Amino acid sequence: MKRLLFAILRFSGLPVLFRETLQRRKVTILLFHDLTAESAEKAFSYLSRKYRLIGLDDFLEAIERKDESRIPRKALIITFDDGVKENYALLPLIREHKVPVTIFLCAGIVGTNRHFWFLHDSVHNRENRPKALSNTERLRLVLQEGFEFEREYETRQALSRQEIKEMKPLVRFESHSRFHPNVLTSDEANVAEAFRLSKKTLEEDFDLNITAIAYPCGDHSDRIVELAREAGYRAALTHDPGFNTIRTDPFRLKRIPANDSFNRGEIAVRASGVWDFFRMLFTERLLFRKFFE
Repeated sequence: MKRLLFAILRFSGLPVLFRETLQRRKVTILLFHDLTAESAEKAFSYLSRKYRLIGLDDFLEAIERKDESRIPRKALIITFDDGVKENYALLPLIREHKVPVTIFLCAGIVGTNRHFWFLHDSVHNRENRPKALSNTERLRLVLQEGFEFEREYETRQALSRQEIKEMKPLVRFESHSRFHPNVLTSDEANVAEAFRLSKKTLEEDFDLNITAIAYPCGDHSDRIVELAREAGYRAALTHDPGFNTIRTDPFRLKRIPANDSFNRGEIAVRASGVWDFFRMLFTERLLFRKFFE
């Protein structure tokens, strides 16, 4: 059914309408996580033809200078959260397509054999479990079942130091906190430390210039925004769907989630914002106007 909906939306002409009107003078930021090389080939090829791909740092500079002339029409930024080891396989495609990419790293996990809590086996075992669990419930579950944030496992899930070093000339790396906590339920002091230490670790241990953070799970509040600012970042990214301009609050940048596995029709619909527009329209009718802010 979902595939059929994407096909209907694609051939409705709405993605073209959105791209040529709503997105024309705004900046779209796409969010991926674990994109396969096959899907990346499709995505990079399509997005390069339909949009002007720019780097996150170019957009942040335009915001700081309040200079709209620095942003091309139909600008689009590609981002990845977490820094999973599979991202390394995309390096040849990034080089071939000359795609500016930003990857947000969990500083306490990359370069180690530590695991992401949300990839723990119990999270994916849905037998006899509710279909929809909040992040708070999921985290509580894995901790009860013995997950340890700083345990070194036999296998790694994140990018290694060498892989980050090899990718560095072509990829922009930024912060995604240390261990991807639930910032809305964590102690404020712990969140502040996670934001600060993530930046410090990536700069001092990985020789990276860190200027932005992607809020874990996109969660944020007024206080979380202030903690990011106090930690020394110049921008932060959310999961709030919609488009951006040079007047967008740099600590509340909007991003459109894109599936890591898709067909060409789906990437066209998702990148245009059409899918999120209708999702918000039908599930949050009183809030969908935020999409256009």
